[in-house]
Amino acid sequence: MLKKIILYHSLAFLSFGTLAAQSNTAVGNIEITDVLVIGGTTSGTSAGIASARQGVKTLIVEETPWLGGMFTAQGVGATDGNHELPSGVWNEFREKIRTHYGGVAAVNTGWVSNTLFEPHVGDSVFKAMAAAEKNLTVIYGYFLDSMLKEGDTVKGAVFQNDNGERITVKAKITIDATDLGESLKQAGADYRLGMDARAETGEENAPETANSIVQDLTWVAILKDYGADADKTIPRPKNYNPALFAGCCSETVDQIKIDCRQMLDYGKMPRNKYMLNWPKSGNDIYLNVVEMPRREREKTLQQARERTLEFVYYIQHELGFKNLGLADDEFDTPDLLACKPYHREGRRVKGLAFLTFDHVAKPYEQKELLYRTGISVGDYPVDHHHDKNPDAPKIGFDPVPSFNIPLGSLIPQKINGLIVSDKAISVSNLINGSTRLQPVVLLTGQAAGTLAALSVREGKEPRNIPVRAVQKALLDQKAYIMPLYDVKPSDADFEAIQKITATGILKVVGESYNWANRSWFYPDSTITVAEFTQGLHDFDSNMEVTDSQNILTEKEAVKLMGKNADGYKETPVTKRRLAVLLDALLHPFDREIGFDGKFQN
Repeated sequence: MLKKIILYHSLAFLSFGTLAAQSNTAVGNIEITDVLVIGGTTSGTSAGIASARQGVKTLIVEETPWLGGMFTAQGVGATDGNHELPSGVWNEFREKIRTHYGGVAAVNTGWVSNTLFEPHVGDSVFKAMAAAEKNLTVIYGYFLDSMLKEGDTVKGAVFQNDNGERITVKAKITIDATDLGESLKQAGADYRLGMDARAETGEENAPETANSIVQDLTWVAILKDYGADADKTIPRPKNYNPALFAGCCSETVDQIKIDCRQMLDYGKMPRNKYMLNWPKSGNDIYLNVVEMPRREREKTLQQARERTLEFVYYIQHELGFKNLGLADDEFDTPDLLACKPYHREGRRVKGLAFLTFDHVAKPYEQKELLYRTGISVGDYPVDHHHDKNPDAPKIGFDPVPSFNIPLGSLIPQKINGLIVSDKAISVSNLINGSTRLQPVVLLTGQAAGTLAALSVREGKEPRNIPVRAVQKALLDQKAYIMPLYDVKPSDADFEAIQKITATGILKVVGESYNWANRSWFYPDSTITVAEFTQGLHDFDSNMEVTDSQNILTEKEAVKLMGKNADGYKETPVTKRRLAVLLDALLHPFDREIGFDGKFQN
């Protein structure tokens, strides 16, 4: 048994070809584990932690020396969304970040994101969280080479480093946590890539015909203020064209007039640092590299690095911010840019559920009631970056409420032994603009790791693990399955309300609200008898629906559940109390559902 080593940030600048950790069981170059996570990305890190916490041996294999993906190695330490959804591992991570910097205000330094932090700090936090798990091992410096399969079942994967050395990992369950869905083609899983046709998804905002166009990507830079008298201007890039950036300080996507200081302050981080991830006349670039071989992809992506260096030079030379130089204490790369590019989109698996814009916008009106199967939550608007590709069709971004991700979106239709997380889950191109954001992806990873662990412990394929079993395990981790704005995990009735709203007996009210959308439960409100009986009927068609507009009382509610109502009050019952009563007397959450959200007999 080899010694497990998890590196902290002080050792995070090893070359990508270095084996930084060994797994708990190894035979030569063969690693044996229960759960394999491909990629220590945002979702890969949370998947590994969640799986290990469920008591199964888990191995993460990551190609960079960093943990955390978008949040860290890709430099996007400005958090988009989920400020009022303190769910599960996202809340745990955020609290550690706040503690590190000295409180909530200390990380609220930008003007869109509410939580901003230096990437290397996020990396350190994730590594400390990983190191605390005795069942978790991380190997750095290896990228996916090929998948191990027996028939239609994934049995692990083969990895390689830059020196050509290989590691074979045999696993009971494998999680693809890569940005681009790297394993899907090799595993034989069907997937989508690019924009979906309107006829396929039913989304009015989708283009009429499908295409292979993905969102613009960004190679993030972190600038640091070296003092008013400093001149940190980089050499003029070879292909520098100032016209590309001339509009960077004009109107934003919200048609709000800003100046150049506000442009920089968008990504202002603690300790006088600035994240450069700016779409409008900034460092976004269109490069569709998803299906390219690795070496060709790396060569093509140099254009993204160059675009960002050109933008840095523009800020320093044209805008006069010479004191802002590339941070010398973040990334140990030759040009000081992030370790990896920020991909917004890649392959999207064809899963047991397919989440579309309409499932989010009108969850109660769809054929598939996917909201009942939720395993992670988000509240960010539909956000697409297509400005750099003139051939990209214009698509609409109608308002949406907060939302959840269905469990079936993590499970391929035809391939066993494989779970998918990060941005490669089964969603439409359009709604990917919301599901791709960091906190959502982090929570999706937590669900993927939980599902994987349950599969190992039960000796079943992920598709055979009951939806409610996964949701119960997540609720035990203080994770949301329904995206409720007004009932937090600290609420004594949080779990009961989460369960009952996930049955649909009691509905929530969605609201599009600025950069953080909401779904309201209104726990202190009342409902009519008609509304309650309709909810009961939706749960059990044998329940009779009435049209009474009288306010529901506690005694009447218990009677309608078919229970003895002696001792219950004849006063109006709040939705909070009603959820508690339903959970205690009817146990509707215990009734199993399919991946389509429909109740099973």
